[in-house]
Amino acid sequence: MKRIFFIFMSMTVFFVSTILAQIPTDVPHPDDNSPIDFTKTADILIYIVLPVIILLLLLIRSRINKK
Repeated sequence: MKRIFFIFMSMTVFFVSTILAQIPTDVPHPDDNSPIDFTKTADILIYIVLPVIILLLLLIRSRINKK
């Protein structure tokens, strides 16, 4: 009987805590996301230029390490 009570209380605490959980107001969450705007210079630099530069540097480094 104690085991059933313990299981029931554990499940209750788990479900109540997940139901009452809230997303903090100061932290970004999926509802605040917006699509990438390629008319902004910062978005172009962050999402296109920097990954290309990193990829090129990795390729150059791998070629140097092969020699």
